[in-house]
Amino acid sequence: MRNRSEFKKARRLVIKIGSSQLCEKEVISFDRFRALANQVAQIRRRGLEVVLVTSGAVAAGVGKLGLPSRPKTLILKQVCASAGQVSLMTAWDKALAVFDLKCAQILLTAEDLADRRRFLNARNTMISLVEMGLIPIVNENDTVAVEELKVGDNDSLGSMVASLVEADLFINLTDSDGLYESDPRLDPQAALLKEVSQVTEEILQKAGQGGPLGTGGMYTKVVAASRLSERGLASLIANGRTRDVLVRLIDGEELGTFFTPSKHQRRAKKHWLAFAARPKGTLVIDPGAVEALVEKGKSLLPGGVTALNGLFDVGDPVTIANANHQELGIGLANYSAPEVEKIKGQPSAQIEALLGYSHCDEIIHRDNLVIFKAN
Repeated sequence: MRNRSEFKKARRLVIKIGSSQLCEKEVISFDRFRALANQVAQIRRRGLEVVLVTSGAVAAGVGKLGLPSRPKTLILKQVCASAGQVSLMTAWDKALAVFDLKCAQILLTAEDLADRRRFLNARNTMISLVEMGLIPIVNENDTVAVEELKVGDNDSLGSMVASLVEADLFINLTDSDGLYESDPRLDPQAALLKEVSQVTEEILQKAGQGGPLGTGGMYTKVVAASRLSERGLASLIANGRTRDVLVRLIDGEELGTFFTPSKHQRRAKKHWLAFAARPKGTLVIDPGAVEALVEKGKSLLPGGVTALNGLFDVGDPVTIANANHQELGIGLANYSAPEVEKIKGQPSAQIEALLGYSHCDEIIHRDNLVIFKAN
């Protein structure tokens, strides 16, 4: 999907819908749900599989509980999410049913995505649902989330879901027409960027802030688009209030901002490592190992490890840092922390003598390693 004309060839689509697209003054608007459901139905009739990532549980809960504004404390956010989730799913169920579509609810936390086994299980479930003709409705499980209730949660979630189900296109609907050269609320003459081929620091600086109902701003949406570009997936940021916006986007109309996929793509497992996995520890490596990993694309051998922190097991993600504790990347450990403690600084040929066995020569194989930046 390197240009808009290819959107008609899409097979699977992930759509993230912000709170401001679904609520009117902290109250769920069924008319908005039905209008979006109508567009989803039109897309489905074209043969596209659709996954919806929906915000709105906390916002719906604010209206349902009669609160004057969005709560600031975690516990009140969780209360609103719990109360609002019922209303949110009921609205989606009824709106989609008008067009003879059935939906299924999926609640996720960052922990679900960080654990590789749970990540793959969620993937299999979602793909099975779309293949059966259902519309998965994905939301963050805010009622039990702690760190997840923060700016950009569902933008990040949407990008991870798009990667998880191997979507052809990710559409992020918001209350803005897309990414502008500058904040259009402050500069009425600001020009809309119709296409972004690479998300640079300059592009990130152009992003604005979020509205009162949502938790994510334009910055988090651009970051989500950037992550998908690295995965080789196309994405769009567009105004959900624009008439028939989804259908018109699929038809190739130049609405919103189109983020083209990178020519240098990360494989699915490495994308998960870079953006979803949560490190269980840190390996500090010497300058020779830094050069081998960063410059030469080699695996990490025991001889290059000088120190370690954390308690990790075989298969756990661990951060890799240089002597100045600058994070260089992340990888999956072939040995546990106690094992690494025994073999660090030693040649691979000594692993069996030191441990009494040997899984492999590498502490982290290059196929299970993502490098962020050079030292």
